[in-house]
Amino acid sequence: MERLDKRLAATGSWSRKEARELVRAGRVTVDGRVCRAPEQKVGEEAVAVDGADIGAVGLVYLMLNKPAGVVSSTAEPGERTVIDLLGEGRRDIGLFPAGRLDKDTEGLLLLTNDGALAHRLLAPKRHVDKVYYVEVDGVLDGDDVEAVRRGVALADGYVCLPGELELLSDRSARITIHEGKYHQVKRMMAALGKPVAYLKRVGFGPLVLDEALPKGGWRALTEEEMRALFRQ
Repeated sequence: MERLDKRLAATGSWSRKEARELVRAGRVTVDGRVCRAPEQKVGEEAVAVDGADIGAVGLVYLMLNKPAGVVSSTAEPGERTVIDLLGEGRRDIGLFPAGRLDKDTEGLLLLTNDGALAHRLLAPKRHVDKVYYVEVDGVLDGDDVEAVRRGVALADGYVCLPGELELLSDRSARITIHEGKYHQVKRMMAALGKPVAYLKRVGFGPLVLDEALPKGGWRALTEEEMRALFRQ
């Protein structure tokens, strides 16, 4: 359940202030009935502005804490997808993951129906930061930090852009990369002789994973998060 004005603002079409004004002006209906209380809590009810379902016309931006075992896809035969984690009211509004996480990788995933924003965030030339918490089989040391700083050469000969590796223990670290090659963190650590045992994305561009979200949980981006995202 969330406030009605927050639900409207989450579409990206109105600010929280504009949403409150719409509601008080009697332009918003919940399950077909006019609601003039911005603080009204709504769940799976149909919300419309001037008769238009916001799910059908609005742009939506959600932060998901992806659990392991779920694929980053809108549909995959025989697999549970990130879209399956959403309630019925969110499944049919064209949401898709902006980028992918491996099936066994957890953490931050942006779900949206804003194709233009997703294209901009994922464009190779933009080098949007991706930050991961990683645990490895092996012992991490200063040589690994320097190798990531220089740019790791993968098994196929590709040399990654320079990144940052912050050691948290001899087997765990935060790693920041500035591109999104296939299985990149896993391939980088394998090239260093320290294969990944656990991987979780904790940052994507200006977004930081909300640790209050349980695995499989999601929420709309805040106004501040959306502003930061559009400045990216």
